[in-house]
Amino acid sequence: MIFTVLLAVHILLALLLISVILLQQGKGATAGAAFGSGASSTVFGPRGSASFLTRLTSILAVLFFSNSLLLAYLYSQTTKQVSLLDQVATQSAPGAALAPDVPNKIDVGDLVDKATQGKALDVPVPPAATTTAPAAVSVPAADVPTPLQPAVIATPGAGDGTTPGK
Repeated sequence: MIFTVLLAVHILLALLLISVILLQQGKGATAGAAFGSGASSTVFGPRGSASFLTRLTSILAVLFFSNSLLLAYLYSQTTKQVSLLDQVATQSAPGAALAPDVPNKIDVGDLVDKATQGKALDVPVPPAATTTAPAAVSVPAADVPTPLQPAVIATPGAGDGTTPGK
């Protein structure tokens, strides 16, 4: 629940940060003040909107990065580390049902411990899958396409009398 709320706040912070950065004037935009456009920026004070937007950008950036770190920490706490051997041991053949005496999960670590101690291993083996072989299909010889032969391209001047200029 908190992860979802923080993710929504993160997206909102990213959009606000993008819009505030795009609202700022470039360094060369102050040259227009000499031609009379400087009077329109008196709403934010004598320096214009530069200090307000710069301060707002830095506040939003700090919030964005701290939220990123918090989301990364929360995500690392919610994921479960599963080894590859456990994943393979729990998978079964597609469509094959396990017998009632065959467990769904095999403890690989326990098998390794028994093997290193010289104890007998009780490895459950799933029953053999019963598959039916497909019936042989006969195809008439007329329906089988003949393989294509590579085309022979005659090059001019290869001794065939077509050399230009002769």
